[in-house]
Amino acid sequence: MSFWVTEAANGYGQTIEVTRELCVRQSKFQKIEVYETRKLGKLLMLDGIIQFTSFDEFAYQEMMAHLPYYAHGNPDKILVIGGGDGGVLRELARHKEPTVLDLCDIDAEVIRTAKEFLPEMSCGFDDPRVTIYIEDGSKFIKSRPGYYDLIIVDSTDPGGPGAPLFGAEFYADMKRALRPGGVIGTQAESPWLLPDVVKSLVDAARSNFRYVDYAAISVPTYPTGMIACCVASDDRILTEPAVLPDEEMLEVFRYYNAETHRAAFAKPQFVRQILGF
Repeated sequence: MSFWVTEAANGYGQTIEVTRELCVRQSKFQKIEVYETRKLGKLLMLDGIIQFTSFDEFAYQEMMAHLPYYAHGNPDKILVIGGGDGGVLRELARHKEPTVLDLCDIDAEVIRTAKEFLPEMSCGFDDPRVTIYIEDGSKFIKSRPGYYDLIIVDSTDPGGPGAPLFGAEFYADMKRALRPGGVIGTQAESPWLLPDVVKSLVDAARSNFRYVDYAAISVPTYPTGMIACCVASDDRILTEPAVLPDEEMLEVFRYYNAETHRAAFAKPQFVRQILGF
């Protein structure tokens, strides 16, 4: 028999019909739930918040990975903070050029759950360039000065274990961890649902980096149907790809291309007002 699960937070709710419970477990940090749904494939929730469905996860994973990747153009050493489901790592592993793909997640149980129940997401962990660190990302980053070309923060919402990843100190630490020409991309919430968080996050980036911008991503099964990526660098404008994906990559991608890269930075007036752009 089917039943329904609901994400209810920030005065807003979204309900999805599920046909089977695959996993419900409590880690040291959060409740982890994996379900099979009637319409949307698999569903992962952390502390009751939707992290992805199979139906549209490619939109988030591709934009979070490839938008900052192509904004940089040729990153060699890459770090993912968070992202324990493996989706962003899966996308980055499509690129042959990087030599280092590090992932730092505070919760080993999320990674274990992904490997057990979400092989379509966790396949990126199998890449030989990958090293996994089970640590607090806000502390780990302090130990890597001048090391990375690209840092991607695939965090949970600010109320959970990802809370330290939303402040100005963390952005300053990321800046110190970058090599010259480095780029960061961070999960930047929805301006419809959390405008104050969005403004605070972008302000934290702008207090540390010369070039900062905010790119929208359409993800229907996230509340309000939208989330965003904040990108920042001291050395390059980010709204234009530094290099273009080749035809082989475009055959694989389902969301990202050069046009969606540029278009993601077009902002409705209310978003401009939130950000002060």
